Amino acid sequence: MTAAAAHTSYRILPDDLTGEAVLGLLQLHLDEMHRWSPACKVHAMPAERLRAADVSFFAAWDGDRLAAVGALKQIDEERGELKSMRAAPAYRGKGAGEAILLQLMAEARRRGYSWVGLETGRPEPFRPAHTLYAKHGFAECPPFGDYVSDDFSLCMERRLP
Repeated sequence: MTAAAAHTSYRILPDDLTGEAVLGLLQLHLDEMHRWSPACKVHAMPAERLRAADVSFFAAWDGDRLAAVGALKQIDEERGELKSMRAAPAYRGKGAGEAILLQLMAEARRRGYSWVGLETGRPEPFRPAHTLYAKHGFAECPPFGDYVSDDFSLCMERRLP
């Protein structure tokens, strides 16, 4: 099954970040970010911050198995930022991350955003993310917010119609 076909089989729901599976995947995400990134470059949000009113958090499920998570944080009335995009290890390369990305982009359009941005790392462990974002129209952009583009950090953006 192709990744595009696979993402239609996931059940994607808003999530309150209280379930064991979701909290476990977020902890894995934080642990990996700290392993792969200099401490000053870890911008991943903890569960408490992802529960804030300016963030919409979603989980993709394959039956009763958590496949991926992701969030959309409001920057202002016209812009949002992708946060905490993570596929569960068993679902990497199986369209789960793409399914979450498509859900977050639909949420951005529903909110009337004209722009969505993200910050990620440049090193090898982040390459699959670069590929996914580029496939869906994201391109490198100047830093936004408090981010700094450098040898480690990469900011990407997509304008929305």
